[in-house]
Amino acid sequence: MRRRSALIVVTAALFAGGAGLGTAQASSPTAVGAAPSACRPANHTAKITASPARSGHRHYRVTLTAAPGYAPCRLAGSPADVRFHHHGSPRGVTAGRYGSQRAVVTFGPGRPVHFDIRVPGRPGGVRADEATFTLTTPDGVIPGESSARGPLVVGAGTVIGPVRPGA
Repeated sequence: MRRRSALIVVTAALFAGGAGLGTAQASSPTAVGAAPSACRPANHTAKITASPARSGHRHYRVTLTAAPGYAPCRLAGSPADVRFHHHGSPRGVTAGRYGSQRAVVTFGPGRPVHFDIRVPGRPGGVRADEATFTLTTPDGVIPGESSARGPLVVGAGTVIGPVRPGA
């Protein structure tokens, strides 16, 4: 009976340890002693602030910051699957992308990043107080959904710029 219990424990440990083989995603378990990735949605905060209007557009900056203790990671291009909400209700605005999607930036503690939300300056639009999005890397997307809070107005023609270094 003791051998059978030991065999079950060893088999379960091997199965659990091998379940993540072949994945290099930010959500995979980290090695012993390694810090969790700053790119994982639970490991960073994001805030939306208004930027000066220019070229007939309203601009909003989304700034991401990571607290000390998280490992830096690499991001590239504009966030994907961007959705806007107001008091928890979806706003039904689909955002496109603009700018080069190839530049790679490092994000982590002491290295904030930001991206731009550009909205045509025409009358109309809908109020929102939250944006949800999926961060992108040079190799794909970060699993999970990040969110940023702050007042903004969005509408048809809203586009998202690439992630850039700095706050």
